[in-house]
Amino acid sequence: MVNAAAGVGSHFILNNLFHFAFVMLFVRSHFIWAELIVILNFFNLSSLYFRHNKYPRTIHLPVVSGPLAWTFVAIYWNGALMIRHPDHIVARIFGNIFIWSILVYGGFFIVVYKDYTMGFCLSVLAAAIGVAQFLNQVIALQWIFAFTIMAALFVATVVVALPAVQNRGQAEAAATAPADQERAPLLGDG
Repeated sequence: MVNAAAGVGSHFILNNLFHFAFVMLFVRSHFIWAELIVILNFFNLSSLYFRHNKYPRTIHLPVVSGPLAWTFVAIYWNGALMIRHPDHIVARIFGNIFIWSILVYGGFFIVVYKDYTMGFCLSVLAAAIGVAQFLNQVIALQWIFAFTIMAALFVATVVVALPAVQNRGQAEAAATAPADQERAPLLGDG
């Protein structure tokens, strides 16, 4: 566990520095520079994911999956703020199209890597987008799309997570069972 935590340390430190720079630029309305920083952080976290995706889930979820999912959504969020006229019909159409990339991105990790942590993180973020859009405009498509994406990701996450958790439980039970049960009574251990 310590080696796994040390292995992701440099990327996680770089993530924190990038995130700090992103927040400082974002709150000062330097959205173009903030977008550049968040894209660099996306490449950093993607590199981290593809290099260390088999680490224990207690490290993988908070250090890899959570920040990568947030950074993916932040690219679109900050990108939407860079647009001069966000209420224009073209911007709304692109927003309704690009929200589906969350499902595609999450589906990639669920199908290819069987990573239920990315699916869970992206489903939570899709739900947050859905709530925000519903509170913003009740008569719109984006909140409906967001809740649909959240539901699809959550169901796919559960489908992948249940067998993974059951297999882990069976592996732990096999590891705690005595290795040679046949000889135990003969040795006087029974």
